[in-house]
Parts: sequence; C-alpha cells; structure tokens
Amino acid sequence: MEEQNRIKLLKGIQLFSSLNNEELYQINDRIIVRQFKKSETILYEEDTNQFMYIILIGKVKVIKTTGEGKEIILAMHQSGDFFGEMSLINGKTTPASVIATEDSLIAIISKKDFYSILFSQHKILEKLLEILSSRLRTSWDTIKLLTFNNATQRLRMLFFMLSEEHGEETKEGIVLNIRLSHQEISDMTGMSRETVTRVLDRWQKDGEISILDNKLIRLNPPFKKRRFFS
Repeated sequence: MEEQNRIKLLKGIQLFSSLNNEELYQINDRIIVRQFKKSETILYEEDTNQFMYIILIGKVKVIKTTGEGKEIILAMHQSGDFFGEMSLINGKTTPASVIATEDSLIAIISKKDFYSILFSQHKILEKLLEILSSRLRTSWDTIKLLTFNNATQRLRMLFFMLSEEHGEETKEGIVLNIRLSHQEISDMTGMSRETVTRVLDRWQKDGEISILDNKLIRLNPPFKKRRFFS
C-alpha cells in the first residue's frame, strides 16, 4: 500500500485523529499493515499481550468459547476501532480471540513500538485515556445488560448501547451504522436466535424499529420513549 494511502487511513482512526500529517509520517514506519480474509483469526488468546490491532477497513468480532462449546460475542469492531492495547499495558493475555467477519485491512503495532509511539506523541496518550474511559462505561452497561432476565429488556439495552457508539441521528430516528445478523445479536445477548427474531419482528410491527434498504436498523421515536420499559 502506498504511504499516502496509509496516512489517509490512519488519519481516520480515532486514536490518531489529533495528529497532523507530519506526526502521522513519524509513526508510520512503526506500523505493519496486513490483510485478513473473512472468518480468518486475527488474534489468538495466547498472543493477546504481544500486539495491538487497528481496523483500517473491515469488521471483526471478539469471541469467547464456553466450556460447552458455545461462542459468545463480547464485542463487535469495525473500521476505525482498535483492540489489544489493554493487554500490552498490563502484560496479561485476554481470554478471547478476534476473528474477521469480512475481508479486513488491519494495522498491527508491537508492544515495543506501542510504548515508543505513546511516549513520543502525548496527543495519542491523551486520546487513549479518553477512549479507555468510554470503554469502561460500556463494560458497565454490558454487565447490566446480562443481568436482565427479560429478553426484550436485554435486547433493548443492547440497542441503546449500540446507538451510543454507532448511532446517527436522523429526522426519522437513530440509525445504527453497524450491520448485525440475528445470530450475531443472539451471541451478543446470550439469547437464542429465534427469540431475537421474535422480538425484532414485534418491534417492526409496532413501529418501534425499521429495517432499512441497506439492512441497517433504525430506532424510531416510539423505541426511544420506551428506554426503561419492556
């Protein structure tokens, strides 16, 4: 990939968004860019304390497999997101793997280069602290989500969480700019795919949500009014 294109992609990453072009060129040689095919494992659990990863183009899922062999999706990341930085900081592996859900272009930074970049670019350090604080709040919400026994409440909570990270306000409602299959939603909430489909169908019929032509979900005004109700 040409250096100019790499710089343009890095500029679109939240972690590097405060850097000017000169500063981006200074860190560019410390970043490796690799392509991963759909369903290819990007990061294995045992390697999670060696590198951090930045999604330049594509989408990935962070998964954990239970003792019964069930796959649980802990998070979904898409272009602009990054992961693996916490393990570089505390040196511990993360009990999860990262898999590409579509063909993806990933930037990889080693532990040594990660610290070199942080110490030489204080603006990145400040942005990292801001992002990690936001992620901590999201983690609290995820714990709260999993305490709901009611399937509708659990799914509603997930959609409000997604709207904070991926939502776009429109005149008709909030569009979730992330494509998720019913199975992926099921894996994120711990519910069966059939239950997810049943709840979504009911919300569509009641006008709470709309499925747009591009398969994105829009949360309509009636949905927002029922934030704390089933």
